[in-house]
Amino acid sequence: MTRENGLGLLLVLLLPVVGASRPGTVVRLNKEVLSYAAEAGRAPLQRALQVTVPNFLDRSGEALQPTRIQILNVHLPHLHLKLIAGFGIRLSAAANFTLKIFHVPEPLHLMLPMELLVDAPVDQCSIGTPVVSISDCFSFFDEAIVLDDRNRAAPALLVPLQKHIQAVLQSKLCLRVSNVVQSLNVHLGTLIGLSRVGPESQVRYSMINAPTITRDYISLDVNAILFLLGRPIMLPEVNTSFVLPHHVGTRGAMVTVGLSQDLFDSALLLLQKAGVLNMDITGQLKSDDNILNTSVLGQLIPEVARQFPEPMALVLKVRLGAMPTVTLHTNNATLQLQPFVEVLAPASNSAFQSLFSLNVVVNLSLQLFVSGVRLRGTTSVLGNVQITMASSNVGFIDMEKVQILMDTVFERPLLDHLNALLGLGIALPHVVNLHYISPEIFVYEGYVVVSSALLYQR
Repeated sequence: MTRENGLGLLLVLLLPVVGASRPGTVVRLNKEVLSYAAEAGRAPLQRALQVTVPNFLDRSGEALQPTRIQILNVHLPHLHLKLIAGFGIRLSAAANFTLKIFHVPEPLHLMLPMELLVDAPVDQCSIGTPVVSISDCFSFFDEAIVLDDRNRAAPALLVPLQKHIQAVLQSKLCLRVSNVVQSLNVHLGTLIGLSRVGPESQVRYSMINAPTITRDYISLDVNAILFLLGRPIMLPEVNTSFVLPHHVGTRGAMVTVGLSQDLFDSALLLLQKAGVLNMDITGQLKSDDNILNTSVLGQLIPEVARQFPEPMALVLKVRLGAMPTVTLHTNNATLQLQPFVEVLAPASNSAFQSLFSLNVVVNLSLQLFVSGVRLRGTTSVLGNVQITMASSNVGFIDMEKVQILMDTVFERPLLDHLNALLGLGIALPHVVNLHYISPEIFVYEGYVVVSSALLYQR
């Protein structure tokens, strides 16, 4: 990669692309994801709440006696996350602190129950990622329970001891919760990283406005920008925006991702501009499976037999000048390619001469699937490959005979090449270590929906 292209990629990471509010993508985190998030976050939160408690000064004796306190364990038997419409998330948790009091003559073991309530608004930060903050944090304590019946502490010790522990925890716990949230924000920041599409192309996702929050989901309007050699692929401006309907995809899915027509158009435009859809199909003389040679073609076109009495391998030069088009109808996705195909034969000066050229139209069925975090595709030909003569240097050509040859030597190499490209796929919106699990694809009029569970793996 050149220095200029490297600088361009750095700039697109740091700055929004002016006017690039397309193509539209919507990521809808449904309320079903909250149970998984609560379970995944239980252990980190328990570790965060295990704070250090300074010594307690025991005043029950004649002299002040410092008493060491250690939190042995923090257990969260209850952790619940709830969506608050127009705001964000409310966390409620029940925690049990198991403490060891190094009291003389025998240590004392206590369990201190606590209720934690946290309100966390969800917004958009300046770099285009979701950000979570804390607006309110409250902790409520019940009376401490002595776990060792044989070592009953006097109320004169237990009451001030509990007040000391509660005061420490109230001063530290919300800060620890805030630290956990900041770690989450660092993780959410990986949403905007560049994801590789091809050798010289990438896709970058970023939020274009504040999230929409209801009791049922958090919806993120996401801008997907594709880059080729550090330059954004821009579609013609339109005044419409992509809106994902409410009841689409799988009911009860953790995440629903809506992919607009624009995203597919942009991806195909990228492939076309990169030239990766172009291909050369080369004949082989000593192959029963490859009949792309002058001997076979000479049986269909007399002038070819006259010019090439000896068998010679041919080349089909396939070039895509027109942009491919994808059409999305309910339960049906199709792709149309209009390549220009030139039939070449070796010339005496080691170059190639053009025998004839064809305008070709190929209609394909497009099947989509998700693997890992990438949307991939595979195609199959619908009907016959349509061909018309563009030019000929070998006189009259019977197109019906050429049609048979094209069906034999053109269709399979084209599908193999195209499916290899579509099999590489394009990364869906995601953060590091978060994977789509058991995804389902739904094709609607003008957009595609991915419904999926999520799995976090380090």
